[in-house]
This record gives sequence, C-alpha cells and structure tokens, in this order.
Amino acid sequence: MITLTVELADRVDKAIARHYPDAGRRALAALFDDGAVRVHGKRAKKGDRVAAGDVIELAHAPATGDALRPAPDPDVALEVLVERAELVAVAKPAGMPSQPLRAGELGTAANAIAARWPECAALAGSAGGRIDPRDGGLVHRLDIGTSGVLVAARTAAAYRTLRDAFAAGRVDKEYLAIVDGRPVGRECDAPLVQRGDHVRIDYSDGLPAHTAFEVVRATAHHALVRCRAHTGRMHQIRAHLAHMGAPITGDTRYGGAPLPGHDGFFLHAAALRVPLGDETIAIEAPLPARFSAALAACGLTA
Repeated sequence: MITLTVELADRVDKAIARHYPDAGRRALAALFDDGAVRVHGKRAKKGDRVAAGDVIELAHAPATGDALRPAPDPDVALEVLVERAELVAVAKPAGMPSQPLRAGELGTAANAIAARWPECAALAGSAGGRIDPRDGGLVHRLDIGTSGVLVAARTAAAYRTLRDAFAAGRVDKEYLAIVDGRPVGRECDAPLVQRGDHVRIDYSDGLPAHTAFEVVRATAHHALVRCRAHTGRMHQIRAHLAHMGAPITGDTRYGGAPLPGHDGFFLHAAALRVPLGDETIAIEAPLPARFSAALAACGLTA
C-alpha cells in the first residue's frame, strides 16, 4: 500500500498526478478503473475532491516507462496490408483495441505487431522522447469498435515523419460507415471536445474538426456513407455523423440504433494515403465479413 498526503485541495486524480509527473493520463485513469485508489477508506473516483492533509491510499503505483511497452502476443492474428522497411500496415478487426491501456495487457493490435516486428515496440524512448511506450510504434489509433487500416512505424525517422503528417492533416483518410437515415449535409466542421468517454460539439472550447460525407447508397432507413476525415479528433466521424442526423448504426453511445442480429457499430477505415519521403503510400483494407453482412441486412448491397 502506498500513501500520499494531499498538499493542495484539488481533484484526487490531479493530486496523484503531482506525485507521479511521468505517468500518462491513461495510466492514472487505470488506477481508478482498477479500484486502486481510496480516500478515507472508500474507493475514489477520479473526479472526487480532496482537501489539504487528506491521505490517498494506492494499491500500486501507476505504470510508467517500459512497463507500458506492449508485450509480444503471437496469439493475436492480424492481416498484413503493407510491409516495408519503414512501416507496416495491418487490418485491425472491430472489437480489438489498438494498444494496451494497462501494463501487461495482451490481445491488442500493438501486442500482435510487437510479436512480429519487435523493432516497433523498441521505438519507445527514441524519437526525442515523443513515443508513448504503449503505442508500440503506432502512428495513429482506431477505436475498439472500428475496423480497418492501422499503421505502425519501424524506425524512429518514419515515426517522426508519419506522426507529423497526421498532425498536419497531410494524410488522406477514407472511412465507410453504415448509418441510420442519411446525413443532412455533405460536410461538418463542428468543433469537438472530449467529455469523459464521449466527444461533444462545443463551439467555445472544442478543437477544430472537419469531415466530408458522400452517400454511396441509401434505403428508406439506412445509408452507406463514405467519410473523409481531414482532422483526427477522438470519435470525430462518430460524433459528426450523429450531429448531422445520421448516427452510425449500432453506435448506441452516439444515438445509433442496434442492428438486430449484428453486434457493435459499423465504421471501417477503408483507405489511407500517407506521405513518406518523396512518395505517397496508398493502403487499403478490404471490408470485413461482419460489415458486408450488415450491408446485406440493411439492404445496401450493390
């Protein structure tokens, strides 16, 4: 048991963060998810308030550094889309996390990549300290429920180049989504802000975000929509489609209706075009069987 004495009145998660400045936000959140934080003998939530002099009890310290590096997991199967000296691209299935959130967690795409390309996981600590150890070389992420193209760097130079390209909006990202109804417009630039496990439209504090939409096929109740994300905010396409009156089918967090007989929601990262050196690398991920089955169930098969 670790005990910490609160110096300044604040939220309990911020009080812990002052004692562990090297711990990332997710590592701190994992403490609360695991029930490892107690104040006055009671399990604490990260938004709880503490006063100066209060004692925080931790079952263990937050994981930092190499403890967060994805462990190789050869039991996770991934479809390889591109393999080059600088990068690899795989087709992540829906339901698989992109990266571990806790030390020792297995079953993620980053774990599978670490097993096949250990140099990706070994990048942590290079690139000027810019690499989150849990990324295992990933240069972007997909939501657990989203399938499609996921890219990892194999060298520090490629990591810097690719991350900079994503941050600057120089990566063309194309998604396919099955939605309820159809979008009321062809684009959405509503700014987004994270609120807990949701993303909200917020014109005061939100970050710039832009998504373009094209209806590929439609029925009276559903549509297949091609989405191009010009920025990379958390849950951007999910929140923007909901804002445009067409939540992703099955995405109950953002107002989508479940599709009977089909689990989860239906968003697929179909293609990326990434600049690297003097060339642009085009990567495509075929539609997974679950997505094709949902298209047929919605009457959207060509």
